[in-house]
Amino acid sequence: MKKIALLIIFVMVMQVAWSQAEANYDESKVPDFELPDPLKTFNGKKIRNSKKWTKKGRQELLDFFTENVYGEVPGELKIASAQIVEQSENALNGKAKRRQVELTFKKGNRNLHFFILMYLPKSVEKAPVFLGYNFYGNHTITEDVNVIISEAWSRDNPSFGIINNQLTEQSRGVRTNRWAIEKMIDAGIGLATIYYGEVDPDKDDFTDGVHPFFYVDNQQQPAASEWGSISAWSWGLSRALDYFETYSEVDENKVIVFGHSRLGKTSLWAGASDERFAGVISNCSGCGGAALSKRKFGETVGRINSSFPHWFCKNFRNFNNNEEALPVDQHELLALIAPRPLYVASAEEDQWADPKGEFLSAFYASKVYDLFDKKGITSDKMPAVNEPIQNTVSYHIRTGKHDVTDFDWEQYINWAKEQVLK
Repeated sequence: MKKIALLIIFVMVMQVAWSQAEANYDESKVPDFELPDPLKTFNGKKIRNSKKWTKKGRQELLDFFTENVYGEVPGELKIASAQIVEQSENALNGKAKRRQVELTFKKGNRNLHFFILMYLPKSVEKAPVFLGYNFYGNHTITEDVNVIISEAWSRDNPSFGIINNQLTEQSRGVRTNRWAIEKMIDAGIGLATIYYGEVDPDKDDFTDGVHPFFYVDNQQQPAASEWGSISAWSWGLSRALDYFETYSEVDENKVIVFGHSRLGKTSLWAGASDERFAGVISNCSGCGGAALSKRKFGETVGRINSSFPHWFCKNFRNFNNNEEALPVDQHELLALIAPRPLYVASAEEDQWADPKGEFLSAFYASKVYDLFDKKGITSDKMPAVNEPIQNTVSYHIRTGKHDVTDFDWEQYINWAKEQVLK
């Protein structure tokens, strides 16, 4: 079985390598394109102030992204119960409180459970938090032996000891490098994280996770305009925020949603569609996240929809190899977060995610922030590597590859203290 798992991983890696080899990484081959103006409605009317943006411009963009990119949540499902299943007042060498909360959702004979792992600073009575998903289980972000191992389906990763789609003790702490928990705690900010596979397993299968709770009659998968997995994961982040509104140890008005890669796409959509999030961080989110689609650099709409057909709604496939037909682009997704603080980050070696396209998206979104007298990115010239621009709209490109590093977290923490928590 292990040989089979290794063979599957090898085939997947080769498929990704082939697709990336075929991608465009040459700026001279980026097609000529015209970006839609976020300060013009679809029928060409100018938006001249924040009131008009909020009432007209924002709503029609949100509707388009909902119906044609991420998909509509086809109903409402509230938390049936919330229970603290484990806690400690003496975590992280006495610096923090640890809480593990199980949220349960019920409909008919269906039940869904996901667990929020929280580390909260002892020094703050009602803590602001970074809220974000992890890829392989809450137990992977820390070596803390008290953190519960999820029983949910997981992508195999033999190097982490994950085979047969099951998480094990062997994978405890394998992703501590991506979560600077003690730096957060020292800054007076907590962390809340969820294993994304508990909300919706990351595979092209809509018979599991949260989707079937909303099916009618003999429906087997979402309709063309209904949610894919990114929208479902975003839904889960909003349900965590619902819980924080009832929980005295977290400041529900200071929850910053964070995500890396596909979960960076998720954090952006969560922040755009749920205005309760106080700030939004996108780390190496690429196509369908912060990067401009019309540049066709690195990963493209067609490639992402063929490789991961479950992430977006089916309507998004209308723009496969047809980005020029999109009446929107991702800078307008970022604009939906205005006037709340936004941080977009890239990595120099992560050309698949198109760092320049991510930066330009933040730049072009900034004109909407201007309506609210919030400072964004003021020049279309990319900053030097490892020299962040930190305003209400912030950006950095760091050395290294597609990952989350201490450098990233140091910038996010400083930005959060200056832009969100003041």
